[in-house]
Formats: sequence, C-alpha cells, structure tokens
Amino acid sequence: MEIDDLTRRTGEWLRGEGPSSKVVISSRIRLARNFEAYPFLSRADETARREMYRALTDRITETDLGQDCLVVNIDEVEPLDRQLMVERHLISKQHADGEGCRGVVVSADETRALMIHEEDHLRIQCLRSGLQLETLWQEVDRIDDLLEERVEYAYDEKFGYLTACPTNVGTGIRVSVMLHLPGLKMTNEVERLLRAARDMRLAVRGLFGEGTDALGDFFQISNQATLGKSEAEIIDEFGNEVIPKLVEYELNAREMLANERTYQLDDRIWRAYGTLCHARTIGTDETLFLLSHLRLGVQMNRFKLVDLATINQLFLLTQRAHLQKINGGPMDGEKRSIARAELLRQRLGSSN
Repeated sequence: MEIDDLTRRTGEWLRGEGPSSKVVISSRIRLARNFEAYPFLSRADETARREMYRALTDRITETDLGQDCLVVNIDEVEPLDRQLMVERHLISKQHADGEGCRGVVVSADETRALMIHEEDHLRIQCLRSGLQLETLWQEVDRIDDLLEERVEYAYDEKFGYLTACPTNVGTGIRVSVMLHLPGLKMTNEVERLLRAARDMRLAVRGLFGEGTDALGDFFQISNQATLGKSEAEIIDEFGNEVIPKLVEYELNAREMLANERTYQLDDRIWRAYGTLCHARTIGTDETLFLLSHLRLGVQMNRFKLVDLATINQLFLLTQRAHLQKINGGPMDGEKRSIARAELLRQRLGSSN
C-alpha cells in the first residue's frame, strides 16, 4: 500500500453509509497516550523522538494492526502527500505542519490511523461513516489494550492518563462527529445551535478540525473535557443525547424548507448544479459550498441526475492535494481552479 493508492477511492469518512448518515458524515474516537519512560514531546530532543518513533512503529506492526497497513514517516514525504492525508482525515493539520521525526500508521481501509508525535507520543484514531460510536469504542479499546501490553503508558492513579494538553488528562478520549448542516444554515439557525453546543462545553470546528472553517456546511462537534467522566459516560452522552438532538434539528429544518420554501430550496440545488457543470474556473471553497447544496438535493430526493457516491468522491478529488496528485504534481492556484472546473464538468456529465 502506497500513499498514491489513497487517491483511487473515497475515504472512509465520505462513504455516505451508517446510522443517521443523512446528517452524520462520520464519527471518530481518538485516544491520547504517552510513554512513561520518555518526556513529553515539548521536552524531548530529536534522539528521544527517533527512539520513540522506532519503538512505536515496531510495536504497532508486530500486532495484527500492522497487516496491510501504510507506515508513513511524515518528516520524509513531500508536502503534497502530507496535505493529501489531512484531506482524508488521516492526520491533523498540526501533525502535517509539525517538525521533527513523526509519522502515522494507516489501515488499508482507512478506518484506523495511529499518529506518532502529533501533540502526544501516540494518538489512536478510529473513524467510521455515520454515527457508530459504540463500534468505534470497541475497536479503539482493543487497539489500546494491544499496545498497552507492549509499552508502559504515563499514568497517574489520581489523574488518569497524562497528556501534553491538560484538557485531555484523564481518559485521554476525544469523541468527534462530523455533521452536514445545510438546512440549519439556510434557515439561519446554525449559529444559535452552535452557540448552544459551546455552552454545553462542546468544541465546534470546521471541516479539517482545529483552526479551520466550516466549509461546505460541515461541522465537527467534539467533547472538550476528559477528566471526571468514564469513556462509557462520554460516549453515551454524546451518541445518545447530544448528536441525535442536532440530527433532529437539521432534519426539521430540511422538512420546513421542503414544505414552506420549496422554490428557494430547489433554486439553490439547481443553481449549484448549473454552476458546477459549466464553470471554467472555480475555487475550493465555492466548490464545497455548491457540492453541499447538491448533496442536500440528493439526500432529500429532489435531485436525481447525480448519485451520492459521485458527490462524495468530488468532495475529496476537488481538494487541493487530491487535485494535484491526479494531475501529476504541483500546480499554481490558477491552474488548480481550471483543472477543478474541468474535473467537475467531466464527473457531472457536462461536455460543454
């Protein structure tokens, strides 16, 4: 398995399957862990980082986690490949932009990505399409147990697992769900809803996590505190109370649009299709914005000229790194915009 193989399929987070998948794009659970025998990364020199990197990759690949996996030393790959992995949600933007020895081990189906030396020594991440937190927790817990048999984690009897960021101390768990909320955006309800989420001490981020905008009406909602609650309590509250409420609000907004603002809804959908089919140059942000409306039309059975799989694929292939990879290498902004428009015309069936 090579990095280039990733461009030949849609990533796990955009398969469009699983429970509540009309609104919930994907679910993710991540655990932060550190070695007992080494200092945190902010205090570790390059020699220690390399020792930890070798030890972790060895421990991971000697288990069943290493079967058919992709092991990437991020410090040694091209910036374009780093950005490609960010776009597929396999590593964070901070991990891609970091310095020094660091890497990631990715499963063949992209449901697992073990980040080495992001902010902590190790971050175990599992990702699935739709709302599947219980399934994810079982997998993350299994991986954690496998590795804890082989390495000694930094752990305190009073505080739990010790992490580089104080907000992760305790369980070290971060539960994150990506939602597609075009209905709430179109009814001007999304900001009120997101303020309420923040009042509940939930983090609200954009498409690619911390520090990014909510492009294409995608929002990532995650817990902020990990101390004082068990993993089961956090997952139960998040998966059975918080997210179902947000899904309900979005579906209600879509129903209102269909019943009371039919022409405006259909106009948004068909204008999006017309622009995507005929543009000669188009940027990333505008593409995501228009694909979001097209996806809404397909999900609501108001638009049937394109299937969901095609739209999901275009969400990825029109991103900067994916677009450059399928076109053979680096391109400046103007050439990317022209190539993106051509790709959209080809995939959406317009020959004009």
